[in-house]
Amino acid sequence: MSVVALAKKVWEAALFAEIWSAMKVTFKHMLHKPITFQYPREQRVIPDAHRGALGLLRYDDGKERCVGCDLCEAACPSRCIKVISAEDKSLPLQRYASEFYIDITKCVFCGYCVEACPVNALAMTKMYEFSTHDKRTLLFDKKRLYQIGEQHLEDGKKYLYAHGQEKNDQMYHDYRYFFPQSVKQSTQPPPKHLT
Repeated sequence: MSVVALAKKVWEAALFAEIWSAMKVTFKHMLHKPITFQYPREQRVIPDAHRGALGLLRYDDGKERCVGCDLCEAACPSRCIKVISAEDKSLPLQRYASEFYIDITKCVFCGYCVEACPVNALAMTKMYEFSTHDKRTLLFDKKRLYQIGEQHLEDGKKYLYAHGQEKNDQMYHDYRYFFPQSVKQSTQPPPKHLT
């Protein structure tokens, strides 16, 4: 080892050069604005494509969108959805979901059920706070799902728009899922886009 290298090593040891280089990094970060959210007091801005709680949606006139096709149940990889469908006695060939259950404790929030729905009756909202003392309250029934859908209607529609499943234009509002016309009598008016 040369005398110059030895003198440099002694000089660095005497002045604690390694500590000063580490403190330089520390002082640089001390002057930055903190990026930590103070969670309960500060709410984070959540993107429209966020996969939060599932909610059932209605049409603008208040009629249920869900037709009881059970495709969401078939698409669910965690098998947390249970749909019991029935046929409407007054309108032949028309089905509806008489019971609808989602176990949020099993849900993986993948969004497959939303993609599988042919009438966009399911949508994911920005609701993510599920803390509870009783696990049984996390089994959402049809009433609770419609309640979530009504509370977070705008978030649910923004999710569908963000994923390209629904468009926010007049053609979407004119188009609506119609069941086949009955042989005996017409149960619904023909869709506007077909006339």
